[in-house]
Amino acid sequence: MSKTQLAAAAIRWYDENARDLPWREPGVGAWPILVSEVMLQQTPVVRVLPAWRAWLTRWPVPAALAADTPAEAIRMWGRLGYPRRALRLHECASALVERHDGAVPADLEQLLALPGVGSYTARAVAAFAYGQRYPVVDTNVRRLVARAVAGEPDAGPATRPADLVATEALLPAHPGTAARASAAFMELGALICTARSPRCVDCPLATRCAWRASGRTAPPGPTRRPQRYAGTDRQVRGKLLAVLRETTGPVPRDRLDLVWADDLQRSRALAGLIEDGLVEMVGDTCVLAGDHAVD
Repeated sequence: MSKTQLAAAAIRWYDENARDLPWREPGVGAWPILVSEVMLQQTPVVRVLPAWRAWLTRWPVPAALAADTPAEAIRMWGRLGYPRRALRLHECASALVERHDGAVPADLEQLLALPGVGSYTARAVAAFAYGQRYPVVDTNVRRLVARAVAGEPDAGPATRPADLVATEALLPAHPGTAARASAAFMELGALICTARSPRCVDCPLATRCAWRASGRTAPPGPTRRPQRYAGTDRQVRGKLLAVLRETTGPVPRDRLDLVWADDLQRSRALAGLIEDGLVEMVGDTCVLAGDHAVD
């Protein structure tokens, strides 16, 4: 199976097996796709779906979000985790209004210049919203390409320029078909060529996979132990933000003191939220960033 045939096999599988996700529906605009890509970073689809729908119902276009406060973006983000993404989306919406008349640009360099839009997100929007030929490389795609092409069990912890080159070499010449191949590679990596339990017997690339041909002697997937959450500063940050999200206006520090017994850890977590721009101090009270309900 040639590289061209590999992409074709992936697309055929995708057409029959892809998950029915709302941001993949025909006619979905670039803004909903951009929002989905930001939300899906380090967050499972099942958690993103209701948040994405609520977000787009409230802010169907960038101008609507830009006209609202950062505090409301943080509130709407809820418990998706990594809430700085909400601030980045708000900053991105404001930049879209200021620079592009409220539209998401199709040009890759203009996408890369937007706040909070990195290499992956920019290429994903260019490919999935505008049908352009760019390699869209997330963890799932890197693993799939590493196994199928290089015969390696995993691609390592971070995307490298070589990963973009290797993935681009698999893309068909036609931009729209290339974009569909990118979506197919992502879906295969997410559902079939998983890190720990790859379903090789169900994979349309099995006859081409260099890793399978080698006998799969190495253990699949990353060997890193998952990070614990309970008792960490991240948990404390989440508890502090939960109080602030549920309150309009300033929250006294003594109310936040009830969230976590360890004074040092609680103060450290709050300081981190302030440093990240998520929370502001107003006298002896705290508010979400840009909450204009402050007296």
